[in-house]
Amino acid sequence: MRLIPSDPTQPFSKVNTGRRCPALAWIAAFWLAGAAGLLAQSPTATPTPTPTPTPQNGQQQNQNQQNSTPEAGGPGGDIGPIAVPKKKEEEPKKEEAPKAPQKVEGMPTFSMHVATQLVTLDVGVLTKEGMFVPGLKKENFRVLEDGVPQNVSMFNQTQAPITAVMLVEFANNDIFYSFSYDSLVASYIFAQTLKKDDWIALITYDMRARILQDFTQDKQAIQGSIRMIQPGMAMSSETNLFDALYDTLDRLETVEGRKYIILVSSGRDTFSKKNLDQILKKVQASKDIAIYSISTGAALRNYLESRNAMRYLCPITDFSCSTTFAQADNQMKTFARMTGGRYYQPLFQGSFKDAFADIGNTIRNQYSLAYRPTNAAQDGSFRKIKVELVAPGTETPLKMRDEKGHDVKYQIVSREGYKAKREVE
Repeated sequence: MRLIPSDPTQPFSKVNTGRRCPALAWIAAFWLAGAAGLLAQSPTATPTPTPTPTPQNGQQQNQNQQNSTPEAGGPGGDIGPIAVPKKKEEEPKKEEAPKAPQKVEGMPTFSMHVATQLVTLDVGVLTKEGMFVPGLKKENFRVLEDGVPQNVSMFNQTQAPITAVMLVEFANNDIFYSFSYDSLVASYIFAQTLKKDDWIALITYDMRARILQDFTQDKQAIQGSIRMIQPGMAMSSETNLFDALYDTLDRLETVEGRKYIILVSSGRDTFSKKNLDQILKKVQASKDIAIYSISTGAALRNYLESRNAMRYLCPITDFSCSTTFAQADNQMKTFARMTGGRYYQPLFQGSFKDAFADIGNTIRNQYSLAYRPTNAAQDGSFRKIKVELVAPGTETPLKMRDEKGHDVKYQIVSREGYKAKREVE
């Protein structure tokens, strides 16, 4: 087959020297159609106008709409929209509520709540002679916490059994034989005042504390333990009061209800690991514990002071023995005052009986008050409490008169304050 130009102005025509080839004809036609398309797109080429069929109005409107808003999502061109994958319009995700934790079988469900502290007070109202004053009403009591009046929510008069520990000083010292003898007498007299429902424990101390009898309601068991104590049987001449009292307070913290410590001691401390500041903080933080202090050896001290011979009661290193015992008395008074107890200093054997009768009358007959403090802060601070007797509906101090119309002097026995809880407690 040869290709010869039949006319220079016309494209090549195929001349078949033999028979015609249909395949070559189709290839030539395809090539010519492509060349014509390129010439049509060239800006320099002037297309030859060819008659085109006039489309119907509906078809033209659909074509224009397709070119203006391509279905494929891309910009339109001369031959239709450019194929760009159309992004689906997704609705904004809604915030899902947190799902409740799955309950594990066997695990209990816990809840948290905040409650204000309930402060309870045991208040004794006594005459000058130490007799309990009955018949007072809730309206007669005014409670102040750090000077702020409190609303008393619970009130009643109680006469209940007692739970007490007798903490008795008993050291091996010939000079202090009179003090040890007073301790034995005081312990035995107190045991005789016990009732069948009372719980009593007996602890003695010299260099360290010893439990002679744990809590019991058996009066004979207490009396038997006291008889076992004999002068000269103590292990040491030291009197470590601070350590013994600290240890006793620790033991009583686990005992429920109102507790009492009957402290029979000279008040001296000679060799304790705890100092005065530590024991005072411990006493101040104690809850539902009242200390009744009974000083021993008062008769011997008065005898020696009158003869200027107090130096025999103290070691040679003491600068002033009188000052040492004055400090001891002050410590015993402080323990009682801080906890709502009382301090006694009997001179003779008969005075011990009166002191214990007064203690029994005070701790068995009391007014119980409770309130929720207006200061709800759990900061561990010390809150000072003051209890007053007032005429109902007023702030005027209450006046009492006896059967003859004479004014009756009275005293209010209550603890000085309490230590607020901390958040971690």
